[in-house]
Amino acid sequence: MHPSPDDVVRRLARACARGDLEALEALLHGEAVALCDGGGQVLAAVAPVRGPAGVARLILALLSDRPGTELTVESVNGRAGLALRRDGTAVAVVAVGATADRITTVWIVLNPAKLHHWHRP
Repeated sequence: MHPSPDDVVRRLARACARGDLEALEALLHGEAVALCDGGGQVLAAVAPVRGPAGVARLILALLSDRPGTELTVESVNGRAGLALRRDGTAVAVVAVGATADRITTVWIVLNPAKLHHWHRP
C-alpha cells in the first residue's frame, strides 16, 4: 500500500512534536517551498522559503511542540493540514501540498485576523 498525502501530513505532525529536523527534511520534496501569511501583525517569513533544509527549519521554528500548545491534524481546505493552538486560541493553520510521499508546498497562516474560526473554547 502506498502512502497518501494525508499520511505525509500525519508524519509531519509527529516530526514537529518531536522537534525532529532530519525527519522533517526527509518529508520534503527537493523543490519544497513554504509561504507564510502573517498579515503584518505577527513575525513571519516575508519571502517564500525554498528547499528542504530551509523549509524544515521554518516549520520547526513556527510549529515545534512548546509548553501550552497543541498541534493537531485537521481538515484544511478539504485536505489534511495542521492547526496549532495555544490555550484553545489558533496561532497557526497549515495547508500542505503533497505527492503521495513528499511535501511540495507548505502554506502557513499566522495572521490572527484569518484564524478566528479556528479557535476552540
